[in-house]
Amino acid sequence: MNLEIIKIASFNKNNRKLVNSTHSSKNKNPICGDEIELNIRMNNGKIVDFGYIGKSCVYCHASASIISRILKNENQKNVKKILSLGENFYKGKEVFLPKKWIKLRILFNKKNFNRKECIYLPFKTLTSALKL
Repeated sequence: MNLEIIKIASFNKNNRKLVNSTHSSKNKNPICGDEIELNIRMNNGKIVDFGYIGKSCVYCHASASIISRILKNENQKNVKKILSLGENFYKGKEVFLPKKWIKLRILFNKKNFNRKECIYLPFKTLTSALKL
């Protein structure tokens, strides 16, 4: 396991139940049992706050941690772009990351492809929360 993944997962500033969220969703990975709940607060079409809680592995936690940080202050168009990057990784397609989202590189790595279900769960849950 990559120590960088552990470091990212341990950054838990947004690992909390968000009070007064405008969007939320909960999902479970049927393969491994990971569970995650996302709570998002949007204002004027932008994500202004993001919280997540769950019982999940380090890969799922790292994924939620990264997207919770990079999506703050992003508009819906950019959120859709990030979600499509997650979907491309999940489907085994090559992922090209814009410079400002380069932190996702640690997740979207061929070495992590066998954990794609875990990495993709927060992306899938966010899609459901925002009904995209």
